[in-house]
Amino acid sequence: MIFAWIGAALIGLSLGLLGSGGSILTVPVLVYLVGEPEKLAIAESLAIVGGISLVGAIPYALGRQIDWRSVLWFGVPGVVGTFLGAALSVYLSGVVQLLLFAVVMLLAAVMMFRPAKAQPEGQSVHKRSPLKIGAEGLGVGVLTGLVGVGGGFLIIPALVLLGGLPMGLAVGTSLLIIAAKSFAGFFKYTQVLTEQNLSMHWNLILIFTAIGILGSFLGARVGKRVSNESLRKGFAGFLVVMGLYVLATNIPKVLAPPAAQAAHRP
Repeated sequence: MIFAWIGAALIGLSLGLLGSGGSILTVPVLVYLVGEPEKLAIAESLAIVGGISLVGAIPYALGRQIDWRSVLWFGVPGVVGTFLGAALSVYLSGVVQLLLFAVVMLLAAVMMFRPAKAQPEGQSVHKRSPLKIGAEGLGVGVLTGLVGVGGGFLIIPALVLLGGLPMGLAVGTSLLIIAAKSFAGFFKYTQVLTEQNLSMHWNLILIFTAIGILGSFLGARVGKRVSNESLRKGFAGFLVVMGLYVLATNIPKVLAPPAAQAAHRP
């Protein structure tokens, strides 16, 4: 179980260092290190990442580094989308959800490998498009509900490019949006899992959240001394490895489900 606790610390570190990436790690840690069923891992990851993100957003809120207008434009559609995605999850098997999750991991890696574009002077004050921000918020929300990713790697670019926010404001705003979406999705999953006779492991959620919060504070400190670009590329490389591993372990289950395998055994 020690590796699971280390994984919990890495979840917090990634949120503290990059303002995103926590949920990308949470589901694989819960599935492969703790041994949770896929749907249960996705639901528990939403509670864990939501708690870590909410605590992480507090310093930004106290420092007035949250753009509340963007929280409204992006966050409200995101909450609706997450609730919808969680409701739609009943139509997908846990294996299919993990395959979608792996694709999201690889997409996140591609976006992180791209060099950050320097913002021209005055770009942060360009006119924002509530419609575009809301549409992306809804889409990212559905993704959050389906596969349990907070979507920080998508939210931050959207806030910077579509919302015109400077990076400092985007990170704090993203953390609050992730928390709101995660809790909305978790609430819906409690209903979904009850119908499937699955129960949340609350002790696991609380321990992972506590370790993750400590890791996020450490990550925020370390991030001031390390090149953000190097961190992003290193984390992206890790996502590629993990994404390919998740694909390799789950594609055979889709092509030859366990029931079919058992039927062909002598």
